[in-house]
Amino acid sequence: MAADPLENVFLTRLNTVASWCRKHSLWPMPFATACCGIELMATGASKHDLARFGAEVFRFSPRQCDLMIVAGRVVMKMLPVLQRIWLQMPEPKWCISMGACASSGGVFDTYAVVQGIDRFIPVDIYVPGCPPRPEQLIQGIIDLQARIQKHGTFNGPSLASPAATPLSALPALASSDPGR
Repeated sequence: MAADPLENVFLTRLNTVASWCRKHSLWPMPFATACCGIELMATGASKHDLARFGAEVFRFSPRQCDLMIVAGRVVMKMLPVLQRIWLQMPEPKWCISMGACASSGGVFDTYAVVQGIDRFIPVDIYVPGCPPRPEQLIQGIIDLQARIQKHGTFNGPSLASPAATPLSALPALASSDPGR
């Protein structure tokens, strides 16, 4: 019994296969504060099982991550650290803004709290809520995976410029010295 050589062969594009692999192997970098950080930890727990969606490997080294999840409020003193971590992540990279505080400052309308991280780093997905439920974060990750598959790996906007954005090109604070 001879096997037909075309029986086990299928054709596709390299971009489609690479995008499929990339969307199912996200490595999140958690940047979590306050109550949203607790919900982020609950998302990684066994009850919600983030491993089913290919994003269970939380790494705390930015050079190993391609997805930053900013969960909770970000104060002005933490902003340079957030930007430095973002710049250390390899391309292509994505960002999820989790919760009302990360997305718009939430109820903290003060000079010390950043009124939306999208003013300082690019955000791909916003997860609303105060704090958002783990199911909402999982839906945000699924939406991000659909966006990764749609835009592609080699032709995507994240690889449009070959050089990484220098720190001087990002919007910075007027002064890091509170006495000024």
